[in-house]
Amino acid sequence: MHLDIVQSLSIAGDAAKANDDRTGAGHARAWIIDGATDLGDAGLLGDRGGAAWIAAEADRAFAAAPPGSIEATCRFVFETVAARFAQDRTRPPEAWEIPSAAFLTISVADNALDCAWLGDCPGLLIRDGVAIPIGPAVDVRDDESDLARSVAHHGLGSVRRAAPVLETLRTVRVNPDRRILGIDPAGADHILYSSQPCVAGDELLLMTDGFSAAIDLYRLFARRDLPTLLANEGLHGIAARLRTAEESDPDCARWPRFKRGDDATAIWLRIAG
Repeated sequence: MHLDIVQSLSIAGDAAKANDDRTGAGHARAWIIDGATDLGDAGLLGDRGGAAWIAAEADRAFAAAPPGSIEATCRFVFETVAARFAQDRTRPPEAWEIPSAAFLTISVADNALDCAWLGDCPGLLIRDGVAIPIGPAVDVRDDESDLARSVAHHGLGSVRRAAPVLETLRTVRVNPDRRILGIDPAGADHILYSSQPCVAGDELLLMTDGFSAAIDLYRLFARRDLPTLLANEGLHGIAARLRTAEESDPDCARWPRFKRGDDATAIWLRIAG
């Protein structure tokens, strides 16, 4: 079995800033990566922010990983990112500025779809017009919205975050229970895995949370409607709906969030025999 790319899309939340998302696909595996937003100025890794750095390095590692199991691929990525960080960093990091990222990767072989993930990049398998979730099963949107709502009186969505908002985000970032792709190879021990049957003709949609916000934050449409929207509008049509919603709420009041617009990335694939 192999993967065909139908469409891919990646748009920055702010065209003046780096896009901290990445996605890619090879013969029988694909991945999507969402770098955790920087909470300070660049410098630790030169002129590049930590979020863009780890997204780019993880993307390169997934593309370079040798053939093998999905577990072996993920360990290769963790080890490669850790080695590059040791090489590229300019000084010891503050705990809150250590680069990290959410990711979801999949592989197909012998009518089996294997998934591995940490964080909140969701995925869907689409068969006969029905979208079936793969990857992360826990929806953290309510927690994120509650956190944003708790500091909304300091202002949300501004280019320069107020000090109390920044401190809140830094506190969350150093939570020892946070499981995500980072610079410690041992973090691969916490990766979540799943496996399920697949057949030629099945389609896959991998998303960063900035793209899936159309469904699970803004609720512009239901998940069951996604296959029809993909067929009729493609990824660009869905992204246009997403950005229109964000532009209608520049103060982040209707949908409490920490950025007016997040980087939004998706890859739409078809499984072929």
